[in-house]
Amino acid sequence: MVHNNTKRIALLGLLTSFIYVGRVSFSFLPNIQPMTTILIIITLSMGLADGLIVALLSLVVTNLSLGFGIWTIAQLVAFTTILLVVYPFRRIYNNIPLVVMAFVSGFTGLLYGFIISLVQAPFFGWLSFFPYYISGIPYDIAHAAGNFVFYLLLAPIFFPIIHKQINKF
Repeated sequence: MVHNNTKRIALLGLLTSFIYVGRVSFSFLPNIQPMTTILIIITLSMGLADGLIVALLSLVVTNLSLGFGIWTIAQLVAFTTILLVVYPFRRIYNNIPLVVMAFVSGFTGLLYGFIISLVQAPFFGWLSFFPYYISGIPYDIAHAAGNFVFYLLLAPIFFPIIHKQINKF
């Protein structure tokens, strides 16, 4: 049993490092990075708890490089919400065409931006919610497009690798 937990922890650490490299590598492009997509893939293949663990670890590690702030709380709330929305697909995602799941992944980019705006509204005032949210829509669209493309590229690679590792547990 301990050996299985060690393998799982090592896999979660490796996936966290993939997210770190992906997020930092694409940091020059606003809102386009593979973090959301990889978290979705982890949640679908390994479960909600593992997705949330990697989300928290990834935010801490990447924000050490990119910077912490009040937005870190909003990011954690947004990623938690996204994983809760995606988790029900866990039992059926194999039966859903790749392109449809890519659209679901894309939708989460839009959801992310809305949640970020909503969580930050109490800190900056509710009157600034709509202007803040509307000004972020182009970035949310970029996030959605990035998620769509990243899902098409990464899902065929990550799912088999993760499933192969899970079978070794």
